[in-house]
Amino acid sequence: MGVGTYGYPEEATMRSGGGGGGYDVPDGVDIRGRYDGEFARILTKDALQFVVELQREFRNRIKYALECRKEAKRRYNEGALPGFDPATKFIREGNWVCAPVPEAVADRKVEITGPVERKMIINALNSGAKVFMADFEDALSPTWENLMRGQVNLKDAVDGSITFHDKARNRVYKLNDRNTAKLFVRPRGWHLPEAHIFIDGEPATGCLVDFGLYFYHNYKAFRQTQGAGFGPFFYLPKMETSREAKIWNCVFERAEKMAGIERGSIRATVLIETLPAVFQMDEILYELRDHSVGLNCGRWDYIFSYVKTFQAHPDRLLPDRVLVGMTQHFMRSYSDLLIRTCHRRGVHAMGGMAAQIPIRDDPKANEAALDLVRKDKLREVKAGHDGTWAAHPGLIPACMDIFTNNMPPNTPNQIQSMRREDASTITEEDLLQRPRGVRTLEGLRLNTRVGIQYVAAWLTGTGSVPLYNLMEDAATAEISRVQNWQWIKYGVELDGDGLGVRVGKELFGRVVEEEMERIEREVGKEKFKKGMYKEACRIFTRQCTAQTLDDFLTLDAYNRIVLHYPKGSSKL
Repeated sequence: MGVGTYGYPEEATMRSGGGGGGYDVPDGVDIRGRYDGEFARILTKDALQFVVELQREFRNRIKYALECRKEAKRRYNEGALPGFDPATKFIREGNWVCAPVPEAVADRKVEITGPVERKMIINALNSGAKVFMADFEDALSPTWENLMRGQVNLKDAVDGSITFHDKARNRVYKLNDRNTAKLFVRPRGWHLPEAHIFIDGEPATGCLVDFGLYFYHNYKAFRQTQGAGFGPFFYLPKMETSREAKIWNCVFERAEKMAGIERGSIRATVLIETLPAVFQMDEILYELRDHSVGLNCGRWDYIFSYVKTFQAHPDRLLPDRVLVGMTQHFMRSYSDLLIRTCHRRGVHAMGGMAAQIPIRDDPKANEAALDLVRKDKLREVKAGHDGTWAAHPGLIPACMDIFTNNMPPNTPNQIQSMRREDASTITEEDLLQRPRGVRTLEGLRLNTRVGIQYVAAWLTGTGSVPLYNLMEDAATAEISRVQNWQWIKYGVELDGDGLGVRVGKELFGRVVEEEMERIEREVGKEKFKKGMYKEACRIFTRQCTAQTLDDFLTLDAYNRIVLHYPKGSSKL
């Protein structure tokens, strides 16, 4: 199948009809996703008109920001290094602060994250965590069904009516009467299109669809129930510069004006998960200062971004990904500077993800995994973080105990008590220091095994995947992909095995064959046959061996999950 101008399949485009596909749409809108009565509750004419207005007002600024990313990549590929911008020194050295954190989200000791699936939303809101981040991004495969059903689920969650009947267990899930987690929503990054909705002849911007539909339907109820007069609340992913943060700030102001609510009602936490962004944390907060509630250490994507930024720098090769933890100097420096920056500006500094999954059939292994989580969270709270992330409800009690017992008593956060002025001396060199550690054949195998299995799941509509007792999302698949690419491109020596073997396409080809056999043994012949493992293997292998590194794995794979419906048949 060929790929069209905007990254969607030509075959699907030719099958597509114009108009709204059964939906009542404003002028200029063409919905090419399947018609569904429940989805029509979300895709109302007024809600779509709001998305259209956002798209028309901001699309050129978004395109320019993405062009600026390309220009920055060209500079890095020619040998430049990211660093602090001399032109914005006045912002970094100024004494400004962000708007006060709303009382409703002052305490964020433990946050749970997951896709916008119905059962997941209920369990996460009931989990005992302070916040649930409902994810349209790395933990979700952006099929039309997942996206629209996710909007339906969030609307039901905000109005309190959400239930789920698990027929296999004959159990009905519903929200607790009180003490549910506060809801944050993470839309997709600027770079991802929404190829099921065309506006003025081109795919909509994915994040404007996610944000616009959710905000339009939920801002009134959310402010009355969860936000205590504030909200809705968001997480913002994948940004590289304050220019991109400024666009989000303008989107928020436009939404507040449409809704007739006070400026600064919407609040957002920005994930610092790209290497360029770590040098613009002050500037990002400054642009969002009326709408910010902090920054988060998106550490898996940050490792991915380190490799991507230095893809043309053979002197900056990473060791095995399991060795690139928060004890590496460049990672610790990033965390410490984020804490200092946030607390200086009066907002939360959120820690990273605990991706472990409880190991129910092996109590000893489970306790060892929990011990790793406790040590990681103890490091975070003592460094000054105000809260942390967990991927599974089973981790929440351990994480909560660590943060509650190691923060000043009866305080919701450490914004005032842990200023981290010692981190003011962190330099560009600290943030760019080369990671230390060995490279092994097992590291290459693990990358390959995890990457292929994640892509296979993603292609079949699952974006959050349990693999080897860890919850994997797109970020870990991206690390696997770019590290393999880097090792193959530069023929790195696997110096941790004592074999002195160099990685090349031939060795990688053998590893792929052997790991595919292992995957088939582990998942079973039937599941392997029904799953999309062979297609995933082709995509992952091609990306690892490509001459030029693709910016995102999901952009290429997205073409495989776009399904357009011709006009007149969308109600079938």
